Order: sequence, then structure tokens, then C-alpha cells
Amino acid sequence: MRPPLRIAVLECDTPLLDTESRYHGYGGVFAAHLKASAKTLNQSERLDPETDLQISRWDILSRMEYPKLEDIDAVLLSGSNVPWTNRLVEFTQSVLAQDRVRLLGICFGHQIVARALGVSIGPSDQGWETAVCEVDLTDKGKDLFGKDKLCIQQMHQDVVSECPSAVTLLGSSPRCAVQGMYSPRRFITVQGHPEFNEEIEIEIVNHLTKEGVFSEIQAQEALSRVGNEHDGVSIGGTFLKFLLDE
Repeated sequence: MRPPLRIAVLECDTPLLDTESRYHGYGGVFAAHLKASAKTLNQSERLDPETDLQISRWDILSRMEYPKLEDIDAVLLSGSNVPWTNRLVEFTQSVLAQDRVRLLGICFGHQIVARALGVSIGPSDQGWETAVCEVDLTDKGKDLFGKDKLCIQQMHQDVVSECPSAVTLLGSSPRCAVQGMYSPRRFITVQGHPEFNEEIEIEIVNHLTKEGVFSEIQAQEALSRVGNEHDGVSIGGTFLKFLLDE
């Protein structure tokens, strides 16, 4: 694809208070993340971080608004904790049914792409995966991300049960066998949150602890790793290269 890249961010959830006030929705989180990622590519002649990213936000949670595929080049599915999915799965299937608009799936979005391809989703028998964790990459994952392993912020309990047929597995971890999926010129997904920084992750951990989802031991273990170095911006760069690939 040639820039400008018209990326529609489907906001599948609402950030917690501090993140919302700072970024004004997950669309703002991803806009900041992808802009920072574009700068690391050092290819301003190919993708100018200031002018070549046209990121639109779509509130599919309360307004149920979806973009027209002819008006965009890529769809980014954000993370979520909400129980509804049917219409989003149908929209994702419509994207997968054509060959121009590409998909980026993050966490819940990764799971939605798998569901759209007929694979089941459910809670991991290993429990929650949180904070910065290592992901072991497949050969294709190493090729795409340019690394032997990935370190990425995590915040999920549900997992994809198996990699769909005719789809390339990108990586796995002890608590999640399907950490990423890839289909050339169609989609790339990750179970983790490359867009999350330490502050966002701390706010979520503290909120889930207050709500009784995490025990104090779980919370402290997660908080001990939220500030670890991770590859979020590098992963964002891989996403952008995937969108630019002709």
C-alpha cells in the first residue's frame, strides 16, 4: 500500500479514567503508538509520521458505527473486555472476504480474527497473562519482527484455542499457545498489547485489583514487571511495514 495509510481503529472498549483523559480513547492510544513506531522506521520518504498516517476512530461500543471499506486501507481491532461480539465478527468476516483492506488485531482483536475464521476462544487453564512477558517466535515470527523473541505487555485471560488452518502462527508463550497470527497482505495479529505503556498497565492492574479480579499477590507480581523493557514500538513498526508492503 502507498501512503497516506487510512487506518480505522475500532474502539472495542473505553479506557480507564487516567488513560481516557490523557489519550481520549483507545484511538488516541493507537495514534500515539503508531506515530512513534513510524518514527523508528526512519523512512520518512516512504512514510512520514506527521502526514502519512490518517487514523480514524470508530465507536463500535456505544454508537455501533463501522467504516465503509472503500474509505479505508486497514482496520485495527483494539482490545476489549465486553461480552458482545456478533456484529464485530460479521464485520471482520467482510474484511477477510476482500483483498484490499488489511487487518491488524490486538488482544481482543486477535481473538475476533480467530473467531471470524471459525476458531473458538475461551479462558486459559493457566490463568491471566499480565505485564511484560516473553513470546517465543516461530521462524515466520522471527522474520517479520526481526527478533528471536518478543517482549510485550499482556492483559488477558481468554486465549485462541488453535491457529486457524491456512494461517501462519507467529509465536507462543507458556500461558498462550497462539500469541500471533499472520496471512500475507490480509492480516497480522498479536495477543499482547504493543500500544500499552507502563502507566496504562498500572492503571488497569490497580483497577482489576480493586474490583477483586486480581489478588494482592497477583497484582504485585504484575506490577513488578510492568516497567520492564518491551518491544511495543518495534511491533508497531512491523505493523506499518505490513501495511506498506505491496
